[in-house]
Amino acid sequence: MDTQTANKDLIAPIRAAMYDFDMDRLKRVLSAATTPDAVFRLCFPFGDTVGAEAFCDHAYGALLDAWPDLERRDWIVMAGPDEDGAEWVGCGGYYTGSFISPWLDIPPTGHQTHMRFHEFFRIEGGKIVEFQGVWDIPEVMVQARAWPLAPSLGREWHVPGPATCDGIVPGPYDQKKSAASCQHIIDMLEHMTRHPSMGGPEVMEMDRFWHDKMSWYGPSGIGTARGIAGFRNWHQIPFLKAMPDRGQHGGEISHHFFGDGDYAAVTGWPDMAQTLTQGGWLGIAPAGRKITMRSLDFWRIENGKIRENWVLVDLLDVYDQLGVDVFARLREFNKVRNMGRLNIPDGMSL
Repeated sequence: MDTQTANKDLIAPIRAAMYDFDMDRLKRVLSAATTPDAVFRLCFPFGDTVGAEAFCDHAYGALLDAWPDLERRDWIVMAGPDEDGAEWVGCGGYYTGSFISPWLDIPPTGHQTHMRFHEFFRIEGGKIVEFQGVWDIPEVMVQARAWPLAPSLGREWHVPGPATCDGIVPGPYDQKKSAASCQHIIDMLEHMTRHPSMGGPEVMEMDRFWHDKMSWYGPSGIGTARGIAGFRNWHQIPFLKAMPDRGQHGGEISHHFFGDGDYAAVTGWPDMAQTLTQGGWLGIAPAGRKITMRSLDFWRIENGKIRENWVLVDLLDVYDQLGVDVFARLREFNKVRNMGRLNIPDGMSL
């Protein structure tokens, strides 16, 4: 069996333990698959944890209490080596469950709720040594009608998995095809960084890399954009106007690109750095501060062009770097909401 297929098999029991979410089982299988000193890096406000059992308690304890029928659904599972030869498995999907008790001061809805995740596992010698994950916590706030900051320019909805329904990439690993997918993304991003410092939008050659029916699935707070025009208007223009030095601080970030068949991915902690010098992005005033971003992304290539791009940015960490306490604003915004545990009738009693 090739390394990449074996690595996907390594995390399969972890994913299975979270489908019918069983905390005890999860701790056992995650501990068996990781080194004792494995580092788990999760989005703001969670931070870093060392060791599988500590991570399970820290990340899932309160969430499982708030969503007692918690369930994990993956629609992308891919693997491959990065440019330095490190082996990664990338998973994209969402957690879902009935939201019956407050979580992170988000008021419960009593209804099914979903939260997208992008999670990456670095594997050495058949064991997980590092985890990097972003959960779309603002997506939960939006569903609870509790998002306390600027509305998204793009579409807020339940982001779908791949249109081709083939994101759980099977083995054996196709090295040639996977390398080509990864290189397509690297070339695209190199062209992206030419604008605005080297010219207008034409220097990005977007038609060369992106399908005319592309979908760009951004995080809640930014939203989804359709087509190149949608991507430009609802994300890239305000982003670049606010931070025109994007792509000029390579020594301060890290990238881990890898491909698997028609899919490519990147993770980094952080993998972007830029200075917020102008307004217009996320309703944030020009703070004049340099910020870093954790952007964990997947791309699907179809007939030589990018048809779908799933993007999760740790926006809560960005706000924190800028001195904006989203959770303080959340508490003020929702202080008259019911913050107790909901008692939902079983529907079987008169």
